[in-house]
Formats: sequence, C-alpha cells, structure tokens
Amino acid sequence: MPVSRERTLLVPTLDDAPLPGILFTAFEPSGDDHASKVIARVRSLRPDIPIYAWGGPKMARAGAQIIERTGDDAVMGMPGLAKIRQHVQINDRISSWLQHTPVAIHVPVDSPAANFPICAITRKAHLGIVHLVAPQIWAWARWRIHKLRRLTDCVLCVLPFEEHFFRKRDVPAHFIGHMLFDEPIDHAALDIAAQALPVGSPRIALMPGSRPAELARNFPMLLDMVRALRTDFPTLQGVIACTRPEVETDLRRAASEWATQVGEPISPSNWPMNLASVVGQTDTVIHWSDMALVKSGTVTLQVAKHRKPMVIFYRKGSKTSYVLARSFIPTKFFTLPNLIAGERIVPEFVPHFGGPEPIIAAAKELLSNPAARAAQIDSLNRICSMFAGLDASHLAAEKIIEHYNLRVHRA
Repeated sequence: MPVSRERTLLVPTLDDAPLPGILFTAFEPSGDDHASKVIARVRSLRPDIPIYAWGGPKMARAGAQIIERTGDDAVMGMPGLAKIRQHVQINDRISSWLQHTPVAIHVPVDSPAANFPICAITRKAHLGIVHLVAPQIWAWARWRIHKLRRLTDCVLCVLPFEEHFFRKRDVPAHFIGHMLFDEPIDHAALDIAAQALPVGSPRIALMPGSRPAELARNFPMLLDMVRALRTDFPTLQGVIACTRPEVETDLRRAASEWATQVGEPISPSNWPMNLASVVGQTDTVIHWSDMALVKSGTVTLQVAKHRKPMVIFYRKGSKTSYVLARSFIPTKFFTLPNLIAGERIVPEFVPHFGGPEPIIAAAKELLSNPAARAAQIDSLNRICSMFAGLDASHLAAEKIIEHYNLRVHRA
C-alpha cells in the first residue's frame, strides 16, 4: 500500500488529550518493528500519555494512534523524484497537524533522510527530539553530525560502538542495547514450529530481503547459489523466509521466471529445487537451519542471536558509483556483525557486483569445515554478549519519558 494521502488528519479534543503527546515517525518496516516495542513499554509505564505516529501496523497494535500509514513502500538508497515529492507532502501535513495537536516529544526512528526534515519542523515547534536508532552517520556522510547536533536532545543507540562515537562529537547519546535481544529465544516453541519445515541436510535459511528493488537484484543470484550448492550437497534443503505475503508472491513469480531461464523444473511446492517458504516466521527458519545466506541488514543480527553461521551478501547495480563513493565511507566493513566485532568474523560480500561464485565458495567452506563453523559461532557469541542484560525497549521508554517530563515541566 502507498503512504496514505488522506488529508483529514486526526485532531484530538482537550478531553481526548489532557496531556501533550509523543509523536513517533517511522518509514521502514524495521522502524515499525523497533518503535512498536518501545511504544508498548511507554504505554505500560505511562498509559496517560497520548502516543501518535506516522508509522506502521505494529505501532498501531502497540497502542499508537496512527495519523498516517507509512513504510509499505520503503526504498533504500537514493529515492526517486516521486518519493521525494511524497515526503515533502508528508512534511507539510505533519507541520499542519502539529498546529492543532499538543505534542511534547518527537521520536524519529532511523531513516535519517526522511526524518531529518521532520526534526527541523518539530524543533521549530519547540518539541524535544529523542532519536530511536542512531542515524548511521558513522558509516557515511559524517558531516551530517552538525545537523544531528542541532536536531536532537538525545540519541538512543542500538549498536555498542555508537555511544562513544556520538559523545566524542558532543551529541548526547546512550547505548540501550538492541530490541532484537530483548526477548530470549524460546527454543522449545521453535522446535515445535520447525517440525513443519523440510527434513534433510544441510538446511539452509534463505533470506533475500523485502524491498522490491533488493529482491530483483538479489533473489535470482540466491537461487543460483542454491543450485550450485546442491551439486556438492545433493540432499540440501532450503527454506525462504518471506517477510510478508506479498513478498512471497513476488518471489514465487521471480523463481518461476528464473527456472524457465535456467531449465530448472518447478516442484510440487511451486518452487524450483524443492525449496519451501514461510511467511512471518524468520526465527523459526533460522532456528531450523544449519547456516544462512542473508541479504545484508538488521536480520543479520537476528541470525547472530541464534548463533547460526552465515554468509552475508548484497548485490548492487553500478560499480562505478560505488567506486566514487567508497572514498567517503570511513568504515572498513558494511555488515552489522563485522562492524560490532571490529573485524571480519562473517564472510561479507557487500556490495557485490559479480556472479555468485565467491559467495558459493564461502558457503561451501562453512558447510564442509567444522572448524570454520565453530570459529564463527564463537565470534557470534562474543558480539551477542555485548547485548546481554540490557532491555533496549524498556531503557528507550524510560529515556523518552524522562525527556517528555523535562519538556512538559519546562512548558
């Protein structure tokens, strides 16, 4: 669904909103997920505070009043003209809505390109600003630190190294842990759920992403990888973790086109190579697997939480633009496990411009070399220990309420 263009915005009466509210703005499915957990904690601690959102369905279920639905057509990288125009219109509607709605705190969730212009609007309206999930200024465009310094009261960091980075540059920051690690893994429940997945060995979790452009680039190559691996591992079983039903539909269509091109028959499961798929059961697929082939992103931390070996990839189109941009990117690594570890503990092919051969070789190494598997698992244990004992959602809720109280009392 596209972002709603409904112009009749919800305006609470004084009876509906005796206190100023908190405004969350999220524009990605991952932002919807992270924000929903924090919103639920805020509501449990302060059920009297109205919570509004430009956000997604999980935020709604957590108790936020959704003013406009966002995140269904998220893009990654440079947005097109239509997307830019869409966000300009959203910004205008937020500015108008704020004129009629008492709000004390704005919580932008990730997505700095979309959220920074909104922060400028809410700062002008004298709202407090608490960033949930730090903008990845440490990765690229570090000159934006000056903008962040002007447009935040606090940055809630979900990666261990971020707090030091921001505080060193005079931006108030706190490491809260990561929402993915808030709940322990329910191994017994996942054992039961995994019984519905294919039996065989080795078991490979296939995680191609969710955005249409990413799927178009990465999924055919992922199928090439599976086809090559089955030559060495004929009993290999693969399950595709689909984030939403419409993603599964798109992937089935892409798999059918791929099978026609390479001459691979479609199995009774309507997938080539006897693959299977599930929707909305990422933890089950990871738990079932022996290793994962993962498109770079937050899901790599989800795989790390399960201590499952992985190979991370992200196929890009233009190598020329990357070569030009690389001199402005100060980080040595691109994937979250390696960034957190400060070293290459997981094979990463990000960005990747060639064929699947080097990724296939890395996967074969993990499947056939117990020492390589054990070394990666040991390293994943080490990075997961950095999140131990932290409840990110609760700590974030406490910080947001702290800044809310300061802003309300100041007013």
